[in-house]
Amino acid sequence: MMGSEAIWAIVGSGFYALGTGLAFKTDSPWVGRMVLNGAIFVALAIGLRWHAVGHGPFLTLYEILLSSLFSLGLIYGIAHLLSPAVRSACPTVCGVLLLLGVWLLIAEPRPTPLPATYENPWLWLHVLVGKLFLGCSLIAAGLALAAAAATGEERGRRDEAAWQWLLAALVFHSAMLVAGAVWAQDAWGRYWAWDPLETWAFGTWLFMVAVLHARRSVPLSARLGRLLIVAVFVLAFLTFFGVPFVSLAPHKGAV
Repeated sequence: MMGSEAIWAIVGSGFYALGTGLAFKTDSPWVGRMVLNGAIFVALAIGLRWHAVGHGPFLTLYEILLSSLFSLGLIYGIAHLLSPAVRSACPTVCGVLLLLGVWLLIAEPRPTPLPATYENPWLWLHVLVGKLFLGCSLIAAGLALAAAAATGEERGRRDEAAWQWLLAALVFHSAMLVAGAVWAQDAWGRYWAWDPLETWAFGTWLFMVAVLHARRSVPLSARLGRLLIVAVFVLAFLTFFGVPFVSLAPHKGAV
């Protein structure tokens, strides 16, 4: 890890760990507060790195992990406090946050200069709605897994909430594709080029549309529906944390 930001990122991840432990024992709003506290400390780490390198966390795997630790924690922490229906997703959500935190510890922290193509307001919108998409899909997956462990009416409530969050994820993913296309036009003179990241992002969108359509148009068992919701998040996770860093595409790492 790089400099003093490491301390605050570790402290933030520690709060996520506390939230995970509490989530198995209670659905108290305190769990959400723990997650939000973690996000605050990670935000401090981002601020320190931003000051040190002169640009936001847009480029390297290290920076994407750091920014995702913040955004996912913030999104879920707020949702946990405002909507009791999502509290059952906490073990899954905090587990993913802990995974990202451990990954951050071993990621290469060396900064990369910000390309001129990133000095664009559409990048900010693209990143914002992308983070919202990932957060919503993570909550949906967490609720789907929580529904599998529930019984009776509680299982049905969790299933329904999972589908609602997946629909919200589709809205934000659609906005991410549009904002990304406009940014690409400004940056490279083309809206779409079918590079690996664009292809995976569009494939995830198509899969999400197909899953939501299947729920309405064909007999879909609750168990299969849960598996498909989790599969959406798995694809999203690979798109965010895998493809950009093995591809030589021009906007590598810009998620």
